[in-house]
Amino acid sequence: MSHKPHDLAAEFPDDVEVLHRLKATKGHFAVLADRYDEVNHAIFRIEAECDAASDERAEELKKERLSLLDQIGTLIREARRAPA
Repeated sequence: MSHKPHDLAAEFPDDVEVLHRLKATKGHFAVLADRYDEVNHAIFRIEAECDAASDERAEELKKERLSLLDQIGTLIREARRAPA
């Protein structure tokens, strides 16, 4: 388990296996997950004051993270409903 807040495994603790399966088999999901990790890392660094950013930039990143999280959540729900 990671120590960074908002990692996908922390956001979807009951779906860790689904996350791994989708990332390995669905290219679009892997792109979304990778971008989510990049944005989440950037937010983490800004909040930890390792990187500087305007309030507007930080808010843009947070909005993007929420949008990505919504898209990822939709794909996870669809994968749960699909036959294995």
